[in-house]
Amino acid sequence: MSIDPSSIPNFGGQPEPEPSGPTGPVIPDQDLVKQLLDQMELKYVVDEEGDLAAPWEQFRTYFMFRGEEEQQVFSVRTFYDRAHAIESKPQLLESIDDWNRRTLWPKVYSHTNDDGTVRLIGEAQMLIGTGVSLEHFVSSTVSWVRASIEFDRWVVEQLGLEKEIDSAGGDDKNADKNDEKNDDQGDDKNDGED
Repeated sequence: MSIDPSSIPNFGGQPEPEPSGPTGPVIPDQDLVKQLLDQMELKYVVDEEGDLAAPWEQFRTYFMFRGEEEQQVFSVRTFYDRAHAIESKPQLLESIDDWNRRTLWPKVYSHTNDDGTVRLIGEAQMLIGTGVSLEHFVSSTVSWVRASIEFDRWVVEQLGLEKEIDSAGGDDKNADKNDEKNDDQGDDKNDGED
């Protein structure tokens, strides 16, 4: 299965061409997502757990497949690297509640690390186990990536973080990502297992 390059929306605000490809449902996989990211001209890596990730300067977006057969879910999860102090969590939660009320995706939530810092995670999911149209999969994935980028800009503006962007470090990003991702995966794996 392949994606027609003219079907990939760009990030420049141009009209989106109609996709062409299979007319029936497809079951997306990591290779399809790689093709999509290549055509969007986005760099990506496969992490040690086998998940596909597209890194940006202040966040990383993961494209993950979870579940079995008819219950398989495609998840686009973005880990925002900017650490927030625990004291700012009430304001942070108020802001992300506002985002979640006004937008469809990503739904954003907070994660408090053991050291007391708070980081944000955005997520959108699609049930793919029984198949989806290629057009729906492509347009949803592109929209989710766009929205993840937009959220980062929006939260910087909402919280007045423009000054912090230039001075932000990031040596502990990957350790935090692994903690957060493993916590979430552990929850996913334990759902329904009592």
